[in-house]
Amino acid sequence: MAIPANKDELIFAIQHDYKKLDAELQSIPIEFSHLIELEAHTKNQFMSVHNLLAYLVGWGQLVIKWNERRSANLPVDFPETGYKWNQLGLLAQKFYEDYKDEDFISMQNNLLSTVKSLLEIVDNKSNHELYKIPWYEGYTLGRMIQLNSSSPYKNAHARIRKWEKSKQFK
Repeated sequence: MAIPANKDELIFAIQHDYKKLDAELQSIPIEFSHLIELEAHTKNQFMSVHNLLAYLVGWGQLVIKWNERRSANLPVDFPETGYKWNQLGLLAQKFYEDYKDEDFISMQNNLLSTVKSLLEIVDNKSNHELYKIPWYEGYTLGRMIQLNSSSPYKNAHARIRKWEKSKQFK
C-alpha cells in the first residue's frame, strides 16, 4: 500500500493495518505474550509481543500528546521529554517499563483505544491541516500520524507472523 497522501487514505491505512495486526494478536495464546523471542527494533535484540504492544501504544500516545500540546499552543518536546531522536532504543525501553504491569488483554485494549483516539484526531482535522501544512521539520501531521500508527502496525504484523511461524501454534 502506498504512503497515504490525504485524509481518506490515512483513515483507510490506519484501519486496515490495525485490523490485520489485531487479527494476529487474537491468535496468540496469552501464555506466549511475554516470551522474549520477537525481533526487536534494535539489532540483535529481542522483545515480547507484550513489549511490542507497549511500543505501539507508547508511540501512539506520544502522537496524541503532541497534538494536544500543539492544539493548546504549548511547546512539544520531540520525540519525548528527556529523549532525543538518537535515543529511540531508550524510549522503547521506557514504553516497555511503562506498561510492564498491564496484562496482554489490557494491552490489546490500550492499543484499540489509542487507535480510536488517533482516528478521532484525523477525523477532526481537514485534509489541509493533515497534508498541506508542515507540522514538524517539514513533515505534515498526517505523515507524523502515519509514521506512528499504520506503518508500525504493518511492521508489527510482519514481525508477529514471522515469529508465529517459528512457534507453529497457528
